[in-house]
Amino acid sequence: MGIVYRLALLLVIIGALNWGLIGLFQFDLVAAIFGSQASALSRVVYGLVGLAGLLSIPLLFKAYDEDDVEIATDNHNNAYTNMNYQTEFGEEEDFSEVQKERVADLEKKERYPEVGDNRPLELYENDGRGDNDKLV
Repeated sequence: MGIVYRLALLLVIIGALNWGLIGLFQFDLVAAIFGSQASALSRVVYGLVGLAGLLSIPLLFKAYDEDDVEIATDNHNNAYTNMNYQTEFGEEEDFSEVQKERVADLEKKERYPEVGDNRPLELYENDGRGDNDKLV
């Protein structure tokens, strides 16, 4: 689609929005922007929208080539739509040993919680029968 047809489509959309505002709210946006409906600028805009409508008529009857239309099942860029994760032929890892180690680690942490400050533990372990360097 050439630049002329894109500009024509843009003007047709502007005209359609303006007519929608007129029909729903009795508000003419082009007239509000350029003064009134009788002003020269609004008449130019109305004329351009009319010409764009005439230029857009062939787009209604244009036969599109297969290259112009993208199909959703097109495989050009399916990085995010391909749900085939290639797992049907892969080997599954045996995580049972890893799971057992994790459970054992969790049970160990629940039984013997880590002490953040080792000083109270040192004082408790020092019963006064030796290790004079650990005394208070």
